[in-house]
Amino acid sequence: MQYQSTRGKTPMVNSAQAVILGMAGDGGLYLPQELPAFHWQECVAAKPMEMAEMLLSAFLPEIPNMAQLVDKAYRGKFETEDLTPTVKVGDMTVLELFRGPTSAFKDVALSMLPQLMTAARQAEGKTEDVLILTATSGDTGKAALVGFQDVPGIKICVFYPDGGVSQIQRRQMASQLGENVTVCAIRGNFDDAQTGVKEIFARAQEEKLPLALSSANSINIGRLVPQTMYYFKAYRDLLDRGEISLGDKVNFSVPTGNFGDILAGYLASKLGLPVGMLVCASNANDVLTEFLRTGVYSRLRPFHKTISPSMDILVSSNLERLLYLESGDARLVDSLMQQLKDTGRYQVPEELFEKIKGQFWGYSSDDAAGKQTVNRVWQAHGYLCDPHTAAAWVAAESYREETGDLRPMVVLSTASAYKFPAAVLEALGQQPERDEFLQMDQLCRLTNVKIPKNLATLKEMPLRHKDVIGKDEMLDYVRNI
Repeated sequence: MQYQSTRGKTPMVNSAQAVILGMAGDGGLYLPQELPAFHWQECVAAKPMEMAEMLLSAFLPEIPNMAQLVDKAYRGKFETEDLTPTVKVGDMTVLELFRGPTSAFKDVALSMLPQLMTAARQAEGKTEDVLILTATSGDTGKAALVGFQDVPGIKICVFYPDGGVSQIQRRQMASQLGENVTVCAIRGNFDDAQTGVKEIFARAQEEKLPLALSSANSINIGRLVPQTMYYFKAYRDLLDRGEISLGDKVNFSVPTGNFGDILAGYLASKLGLPVGMLVCASNANDVLTEFLRTGVYSRLRPFHKTISPSMDILVSSNLERLLYLESGDARLVDSLMQQLKDTGRYQVPEELFEKIKGQFWGYSSDDAAGKQTVNRVWQAHGYLCDPHTAAAWVAAESYREETGDLRPMVVLSTASAYKFPAAVLEALGQQPERDEFLQMDQLCRLTNVKIPKNLATLKEMPLRHKDVIGKDEMLDYVRNI
């Protein structure tokens, strides 16, 4: 299968090469020249790991032995064989994506990506070492570090914003074991980290770095495709419960910052899954909400640190893929991305905007609404959700109220509440203890919700990665890895 850049300035590559490279040389993102033909009904009827195999094989045909890779990625690593269970909460269905080894939705993709990367390198006869460069707003970093820990021939470096992730997220990354892993904080926000990583990729085209570069962010198609599986899985669960009939459309509310998680739902719909509306939930950093309501994308706005830090993003990389898929015009996408770089904003043509509005609906809520929702969902339903899930819950309710669309709604829950214990405790009317581990114990005593094992044992892990650098020092830092 041939893959092309969204900006159209680099030669096409096959699917294995797209996974290895991560990002196109012109700064664009890889997409198939044509989306694969797919029998969505057969996928819905399958078990979760079979779903993953079918989807990955369709998008990445040059990577062999997919069933074995899927089994190695997931078997015994998640709390349940369902991988991503659903729970009925009031009149919503919550899709729990935090049952993996780091208690965040990124586990679904980042348990798979190292297997894909290794197999792709073998298929292409690559022998040089690879450096995975990743920027994280909290969850990608730890999930990528766990996935790539001690993988032969691969090193990984994760950059995160100093003070811009939760204490638990920071400790998860800073305590990571592995001889091939590096973790570093930067003085800046996530957008600074992500921009720095993209600039390093660009500079790598100009100068010879000692290692080949790739990415574990959702700019890598091998990170994005595995996420389509849980949309099929949620649909299957609704079928099994008799809440829908085959062919009925289902709405999904997705907390998103970099637009990857919700784009996976869009790809699922393009493969035939009956997806209704994709509700894009944002926090006070409402750049996506403004875009989906006006057609104007502008990062020229204040940056807010919120209780949902994984959405504290002003430059949503995967939106570029949506623009290409809906327009089919690489020249237009290249022009819009250049405008964003030069002026900080762009406006899409009206025809393109109308297409996007037919599939996406945006809503943003602030920290106060998030805390109120955590409390309200707990009091009404006895369900403990994290601030990101709360943002998706608010958006789902607002969508229903504003549109009258009462089709079944799936709310994506992207992280365990125990990754943000201080915010959740405050939402429940408690004064959090000063220490994050005491906060987890406090939350457990209050709710009787079990602490995930990987977080409960985190306190025993020594901090191994303590570097903090300026955002303009990232290239030099990578040179010295």
